[in-house]
Amino acid sequence: MRIGELAKLAGCDVVTVRFYESTGLLPAPARNGNNYRSYSAQHLETLHFIRQCRSLDIPLVDIERLLQFRAQPQESCADINGLLDAQIERVKTRIEQLRMLEIYMNNLRRQCGVGVVRKDCPILAGLSKPDDGPWEDPLHA
Repeated sequence: MRIGELAKLAGCDVVTVRFYESTGLLPAPARNGNNYRSYSAQHLETLHFIRQCRSLDIPLVDIERLLQFRAQPQESCADINGLLDAQIERVKTRIEQLRMLEIYMNNLRRQCGVGVVRKDCPILAGLSKPDDGPWEDPLHA
């Protein structure tokens, strides 16, 4: 199948397929006589796997490891458990960061009442302060 069909079947954009191919997560496809990429059912299955991992917010480096683990089906899954445990901890940390962010934004919102003109808006003033958040967000640091 061609790249557009693969993308459609996987529910993603062609750019996404090319990205995963360029990172090495998705193996390079064969080329047919006119030099078009020719993807197989295995490519589709791998792309589904990658997209499922990304929907769980698993980093690309860990997806690469999971793909390597899949290639060794007779090995112990202890490493997979460890990888997932680490991801669970990252999710817990992110949830706590989001809770702190919600508290901060609610506090900021309570500072502004109805009828305040923009030049005196405490929300805009609060957003203008450097490092005014009570959280550490590694995604935006």
